[in-house]
Amino acid sequence: MKNIMKKTFVAAALAAFVLTSCGENKQETTGNDHAQHEGMEHADSASVEPTTTAVVVEVPDYSSAAAPVKSQLEAIVSDYMKVKDGLVASNAQNAQTGAKAILAAAEKVDVSALGEEQKTFAEEKLGEVKQSASKIAESADLAAQRGQLELLSEATFALAKAFGVSSQTLYYQHCPMANNDQGAYWLSTDSKIRNPYFGDAMLTCGSNEEIYTKK
Repeated sequence: MKNIMKKTFVAAALAAFVLTSCGENKQETTGNDHAQHEGMEHADSASVEPTTTAVVVEVPDYSSAAAPVKSQLEAIVSDYMKVKDGLVASNAQNAQTGAKAILAAAEKVDVSALGEEQKTFAEEKLGEVKQSASKIAESADLAAQRGQLELLSEATFALAKAFGVSSQTLYYQHCPMANNDQGAYWLSTDSKIRNPYFGDAMLTCGSNEEIYTKK
């Protein structure tokens, strides 16, 4: 019980620190002192190294699934990064291109050889991937694209974890100020924070909340 309370306290303290830092960073973006804003970005960067083993996205273990499905799902993870990078750069066209690639990859996933439970899970998450990716692909508006990112991120991360498909370490990252201060997640292969919800306005605002490494 003491260990649980200690972990909870540490997690709460970390979340409070990130929220304060990002809040200060947001204020800097509305001011005129560029030097102070740069200093805040560097301060945020120093705090983004992975510090947690928490599980944010709970998934079943389907890592024993056949190899063809894994390689097909890994293509989705790879194309997701193109969308995320496009939004980090505030480049709506690149985000659209990545989303179209995700849709093409998702259509190629063959779940017919999966067990019933595996198939149901995969179809549910693939449905969420297609839903969010299609809306990003259809829109040239950055705000609209960013509004679909969290669903795409959660579904992509869930598939990667459940089927053990990623050959790279994945970082599930969080910005407490995204989505009108409700907070939102995204996925990255780099522990350094590059915020896709705000781009240059708050590039380093966020934290690593879960780290996944293929077993």
